[in-house]
Amino acid sequence: MTSVKKNNNTATLTVLGIETSCDETAAAVVTGPGDRKILSNTIRSQIDEHTAFGGVVPEIAARAHINILDRIIDEAMQQAGCDWDDIDAVAATAGPGLIGGVIVGFMTAKAIAMAADKPLVGINHLEGHALTARLTDNLEFPFLLLLVSGGHSQFLLVRGVGDYERLGTTIDDAIGEAFDKTAKLLGLPYPGGPHVEKMAKRGDVTRFRLPRPLLDRPGLDMSFAGLKTALRTQAKKLEPIDDQTVADLCAAFQRSVSDVLATRTKSALALFSEKHPDAEPVIVVAGGVAANQEIRESLLSAAQASNARFVAPPMSLCTDNAAMIAWAGIERLQLGPVDDMALSPRPRWPLDSANAGVLGAGKKGAKV
Repeated sequence: MTSVKKNNNTATLTVLGIETSCDETAAAVVTGPGDRKILSNTIRSQIDEHTAFGGVVPEIAARAHINILDRIIDEAMQQAGCDWDDIDAVAATAGPGLIGGVIVGFMTAKAIAMAADKPLVGINHLEGHALTARLTDNLEFPFLLLLVSGGHSQFLLVRGVGDYERLGTTIDDAIGEAFDKTAKLLGLPYPGGPHVEKMAKRGDVTRFRLPRPLLDRPGLDMSFAGLKTALRTQAKKLEPIDDQTVADLCAAFQRSVSDVLATRTKSALALFSEKHPDAEPVIVVAGGVAANQEIRESLLSAAQASNARFVAPPMSLCTDNAAMIAWAGIERLQLGPVDDMALSPRPRWPLDSANAGVLGAGKKGAKV
């Protein structure tokens, strides 16, 4: 194992972060832990490449990362005003994600670390999201995290770096995935989430009553595939549907999702207080779905009803980005030893290894 020269708890480290787990190519330079600064945070979205297909195509995403990553890293270094002598380590997403993209980013990070003689830190993408609030709000452990994105919908108890407990997850579609599939079903453009939200603002939320899946069952697990099916059934009954009907369906769908999340959040905060009665109850929300204003407001109301603090990092740090990967690298480096060149990228990497088999496993490893 390699360790960084300044591996004590007070030293300020400067870390280059690289993120390529899905369809954003990103690089950032961040300093910390004491003097926390994002010196650069460069992101290039691939929406234009995938719009024609109505979703992310893994091979196209990987090729786009190959074409642009070197330039993005160079831009991040220039914006930060850094050269390689200023960088203490290289951190990169090693999983989970679309394996082609993960390989591009992590192997690039390996090459840089080897050529520049820098420590390498392989970061779990979910840990990047989990620790972002410590970068933005200097949040103390423990806290509750709700991760809501295109690929993940989970409640996580964050006790410390590397110490996570998954309290609940979706048993089928992630929330962002459900939004995108709903948009596609209703003929709305990709990416679906923002378009569903836009139409919902014009809709009558009372016209259709859609289900709130699993709320009649204990626990914190969620389900969104059945909600999408119920919406499809309503739409089929009324074909051909006009714009107002699309708006009304979007409003009903969004309200159902908001209600499920708000109800589960109250239960999660109650469980948090049971597990950590002496800690301030805090709910952190991260992930691209956190951009949805109705969902964000419903979560804020749930937190207020539970006398809990609500923390939402800036939207630029809620969606996939490299600043969170660089920061997670800093957090890891503070613990001392870091990764060596034998670490391999992986498509699946549960943050909570104790619950790794909740949704099954296969040749690629336990599902997240």
